[in-house]
Amino acid sequence: MARQLILDLPVRPARGRAAFFVAPANEIAVAQIEDWRAWPGGKLVLIGPEGSGKTHLANVWAELTGAPVRYAADLPAADLPALAETGAVAVEDADRIGGDRTAETALFHLHNLLAASGGALLVTARGPARDWGLGLPDLASRMQAAATAHLDPPDDALLAAVLVKLFADRQLAVKPDLIGYLVDRMERSFAAAAETVAAIDREALATGHRPGLRLARTVLDKTLPEAR
Repeated sequence: MARQLILDLPVRPARGRAAFFVAPANEIAVAQIEDWRAWPGGKLVLIGPEGSGKTHLANVWAELTGAPVRYAADLPAADLPALAETGAVAVEDADRIGGDRTAETALFHLHNLLAASGGALLVTARGPARDWGLGLPDLASRMQAAATAHLDPPDDALLAAVLVKLFADRQLAVKPDLIGYLVDRMERSFAAAAETVAAIDREALATGHRPGLRLARTVLDKTLPEAR
């Protein structure tokens, strides 16, 4: 069968609290996000691997607090006093600005503005602040002193729920046997789940077949020959 043209349609991930599956790997972090008024110093660093749900949980917190969500690398161009006036701000990917003095300085100023006004700051990163490579000592000390919440690697239930959500984000309804097949065979990480679902979607579009066991086996055979 001829392969079809693949259209690069936008994926619309669900970001609400109802779409966030709570499991042992993340339940403590979810509780910390929901109890944000108890954060020491009004700040929290949310740590987790790529694709672990940090952005989703940051958006859940933004819904709770009315906070804007900004990327750390974009802070130098932001109106920091106006951001701080909102009373709560989420800053994504803070670990990616290590060595960028301008971005580090902007995050430091935002931190201080929120602290002075009794506001709240949520920062997301892939690892602890000591590993961000920050060159600004004052920012490094404040981030390292912040309370942390951790999103751990997924167990079977969480990985299955993530797969279902990733397919749903692409408007794909799949059968439970496909989810079970993938959970048993794929690499156990959130990033691998996202890559696998994207690959299955591409293969489905290219071949005109619905996502199922045969198509999933084809995709996994290309990336993991022993997965059958």
